[in-house]
Amino acid sequence: MTGKMKGISRRNFLKGLGAGSAAMLLPSASPAAAASSATEELATLLDISKCIGCGECVNGCSEVNGSKYPEPKKPFPVMYPTSRVKVEDWSDKRDVDDRLTPYNWLFIQSAEVEYKGESYEINIPRRCLHCQNPPCADLCPWGAAAKQKNGIVRIQPNVCLGGAKCRTVCPWHIPQRQTGVGLYMRLLPKFAGNGVMYKCDRCYNRINEGKLPACIEVCPEHVQTIGPRSEILAKAHELADKNGWFIYGEEENGGTNTIYVSPVPFDLLNKAIEKGAGKPGLQPVADSMADEENLASAIAIAPLAGIAAGIIKAGNYLSSAADNKNNDKSDG
Repeated sequence: MTGKMKGISRRNFLKGLGAGSAAMLLPSASPAAAASSATEELATLLDISKCIGCGECVNGCSEVNGSKYPEPKKPFPVMYPTSRVKVEDWSDKRDVDDRLTPYNWLFIQSAEVEYKGESYEINIPRRCLHCQNPPCADLCPWGAAAKQKNGIVRIQPNVCLGGAKCRTVCPWHIPQRQTGVGLYMRLLPKFAGNGVMYKCDRCYNRINEGKLPACIEVCPEHVQTIGPRSEILAKAHELADKNGWFIYGEEENGGTNTIYVSPVPFDLLNKAIEKGAGKPGLQPVADSMADEENLASAIAIAPLAGIAAGIIKAGNYLSSAADNKNNDKSDG
């Protein structure tokens, strides 16, 4: 596996997205203009019958997003009380690629299943599903997680305090924490947060430039397709109806912008894959934000999250300014 990026026709990519959505991906458009011009959320279709488990998508993701990975400061501050938040340090295990970590936002799950008398070896690229109504964003008390107009769900590392609420409320427990980085180190390193949460951000910066997400661009088997969600769902149903296959992501958690199509039922895959920390399942998921308690929490949190995020950003700016001033003094 070389992990090198392969070239791809931007013209074909934009043509595939359709005229309405393609406009937002033009390289001349600023990120703000791209988001405001979106007419429909982007989704990806993963035809997992094609995936050979080569790992090129994992390598491509790491190569393109490596500059976003955390660089923690050690030794870590001791939290009080010590039992409140556990240290999660992946900085010496950056080569782990068989699960989600702060340094590995995409991995391949493999399953061997029997279905209708046939044996199947299925490989499944796993990352954030980018929910249409994401509980990680709706319930983040600091406003660090948010969904863009184009459907990408992002965690802002300069705002996140690493409290892991996003991981708790995510049905698949996708986000992963790295201790020793982020704003909590400047504010209350012994009492607040304990790091920053990380997950797939759908290569949002590449999409703003009219490029494909890295995992899609490098895949030699063309497992993934990206486009307006209505078109992606139409393609998914066409595949499923034609072949008698199965769909995951259309309804799960109220709908996601990651749509899997499989030749075998997902309940069989869910039983066959290894699950646990950093290894999400493929279980049925009800709409978590339809729950009255979660909905009430989101309504209560919304104004507070905005205020908190503003205070945190201001504190971050003032801390940076103070550091720059101290550096200038030392240079002088």
